[in-house]
Amino acid sequence: MAKPQIIILDDAQSLFVRAAEEIVHVSGEAICTHGQFSLCLTGGNTPADVYSLIATRFHLSVDWNAVHLFWGDERCVPPDDPASNYGMANRTMLCRLNLDASQIHRIRGEAEPQAAAIEYENELREFFSLEPGEFPRFDLVLLGLGDNVHIASLFPGIPALHETQRLAVAVEVDAPQRRRITLTPPVLNHAARVMFIVSGKNKAEAVKLALEGPRDPDKYPAQLIDANPGEVMWLLDRPAAALLSASAGK
Repeated sequence: MAKPQIIILDDAQSLFVRAAEEIVHVSGEAICTHGQFSLCLTGGNTPADVYSLIATRFHLSVDWNAVHLFWGDERCVPPDDPASNYGMANRTMLCRLNLDASQIHRIRGEAEPQAAAIEYENELREFFSLEPGEFPRFDLVLLGLGDNVHIASLFPGIPALHETQRLAVAVEVDAPQRRRITLTPPVLNHAARVMFIVSGKNKAEAVKLALEGPRDPDKYPAQLIDANPGEVMWLLDRPAAALLSASAGK
């Protein structure tokens, strides 16, 4: 497994700014290299603050005409539901940007879950021109971290943790909005870059288990993320990093 880069920021606001700066940097690099930037978004409170920054303070730093937005997972709710990951991104970022509908590749949480997963998988295959057995290569995948060390909607113990062929699957998880659609581990690991954004002392134990706990991806799904030969970065504020060993982030 490739060693992740761990960057610890002093506080939450510094974390949000650094995350936005990293996204802007990768967008410029990707657009310069191959003419577009494929960004896979995550849900949660911390990314919401990052998205707001990108759409305001960093708005002019991104060539938005070359950006394509995807989602790592979605709750099975309509897009205007407060629990919708798409809805959160729309409220904090998309409504402030002049993007064409063809640049927004959302998971249709309002549809029947199995059908929505297949539809999203087909959209990924078409956009990335995939042959059978190939996986999309996002320029950047953003991930949060659940208190139980889950990522996207890959929760401890669910069968989807062992999926090796599908790009997206419907799952049922032990959480509010039980029915969800999520990208699979090989898709997340095929990304050129994966960036975790984690804030707050309530996430410190999950961070510790993900990065320094015993190797058990069924119990700690974040340990699945390798992205080799890609890059994995963890952006943490000090409260989230509080339980890590003294050498972490150095």
